[in-house]
Amino acid sequence: MKYHCRRRPQERKMSVPTIVSPPLLVSVAVMTVMFSGLVSVAESAIGVNWGTISFHKLKPSTVVDLLKDNKIQKVKLFEADPLVLRALMGSGIQVMVGIPNEMLAALSSSPAAADLWVRQNVSAYVGKGGADIRFIAVGNEPFLTSYNGQFQSYVIPAMANLQQSLVRANLAGYIKLVVPCNADAYEGNVPSQGAFRSELTQIMTQLVSFLNSNGSPFVVNIYPFLSLYGNSEFPQDYAFFEGTTHPVIDGANTYTNAFDGNYDTLIAALSKMGYGQMPIVIGEVGWPTDGAVGANLTAAEVFNQGLIKHVLSNKGTPLRPAVPPMDVYLFSLLDEGAKSTLPGNFERHWGIFSFDGQAKYALDLGLGNKKLKNAKNVQYLPARWCIANPNRDLSEVANHMKLACNVADCTTLNYGGSCNAIGAKGNVSYAFNSYYQLQMQNEKSCNFDGLGMVTFLDPSVGDCRFLVGVTDTSASFRPYQRWVVGCILMLWQVWAFRV
Repeated sequence: MKYHCRRRPQERKMSVPTIVSPPLLVSVAVMTVMFSGLVSVAESAIGVNWGTISFHKLKPSTVVDLLKDNKIQKVKLFEADPLVLRALMGSGIQVMVGIPNEMLAALSSSPAAADLWVRQNVSAYVGKGGADIRFIAVGNEPFLTSYNGQFQSYVIPAMANLQQSLVRANLAGYIKLVVPCNADAYEGNVPSQGAFRSELTQIMTQLVSFLNSNGSPFVVNIYPFLSLYGNSEFPQDYAFFEGTTHPVIDGANTYTNAFDGNYDTLIAALSKMGYGQMPIVIGEVGWPTDGAVGANLTAAEVFNQGLIKHVLSNKGTPLRPAVPPMDVYLFSLLDEGAKSTLPGNFERHWGIFSFDGQAKYALDLGLGNKKLKNAKNVQYLPARWCIANPNRDLSEVANHMKLACNVADCTTLNYGGSCNAIGAKGNVSYAFNSYYQLQMQNEKSCNFDGLGMVTFLDPSVGDCRFLVGVTDTSASFRPYQRWVVGCILMLWQVWAFRV
């Protein structure tokens, strides 16, 4: 029985891993000695992914306080955002900082570019009272099938240059390089048959050897939700941790959840290369709360709580009993309303907190708090909303709605979304308000040729929440702008050094 799983574009690109689906993010404080035959594990804890592709950004300091209030001690970043790294300085939170795939070519071709990146994005923040950077993620799922190999040749040379840069900066003994891989890098009809995709055999052999030699874990992203979303034949109960009527029988082993099956498929693939005991980190795993059928608050709570309980039980998996993942990072901390919806509208709704740091549901992270604590001192815009004017004919509203939703986030209005059933006028109001809040409640942004009006009565209905924006829009660049500017500066300075 072959169950497939899917994924997303850059932040999450669509892909088709195999057998069972992808999982979560729990951070396991693990003292690991990386020799090919030894895995040493202490105890599991929870980490989170902190993405920043949002229209309404909280101040980084507010997010760091949110992490600390919830006793989250590990965080994974997708890029080296200066404002975020500064906010993490002195927090004691362990950090995995990411390098976007688009920067790999420059880093692979120039040791000077690697030196510059390490100097600007690592050395500048570490040290006494600094950010506790433990890992550098070289790319994000660079081997994803949907990338058609465009980043593949850059990964190992970039890692080699970055490793030497860390050595020159006297950081190689403390900061480790990793490569977050999508679960589509390996496949197998049952876990024991797991193997890396044939076209990846050579590069995976090089990667795993590099990781092992430098004391780094293998990082994988697992998403059972995407298996369920992308395959109508995928048994729903197999995506969760409460037992299933469709177990996968693999010889003497029985798999009752997609996470374990997917995880053991990777272990089998690593074993075929002689690294069956390599420590594994779950770079991303979670469940969205909106934007698709099956993406809702109840399912997200059941999945994430089941995952946390499963990992913290230290039961391990059939191929690795009593040895849980080294670290598990939940995806994700906050909703990101500006992400691409190419994989699906759910892409903007993975957070365990909404964009403003408010807990979506009760969740015990196993870190001392029995439930999530909300962000404090969030600065909101005034409590007012833009809605459809009840006294106007809305027959000509289509173009206005299209304009609003092309700019703002209207994904909850689509089939399976939390606002899908609020009626035609409600849909118009939701679209108008989303645009209005994005424009920082500018009076003219609620005009829509007289079809909109401002109200001071919250129009939210049931689970359909009409948001009010936050006043801090963060002075940081958008992620795309950041890496473009970073690449330009890096290449210019490398050229200057040579001249």
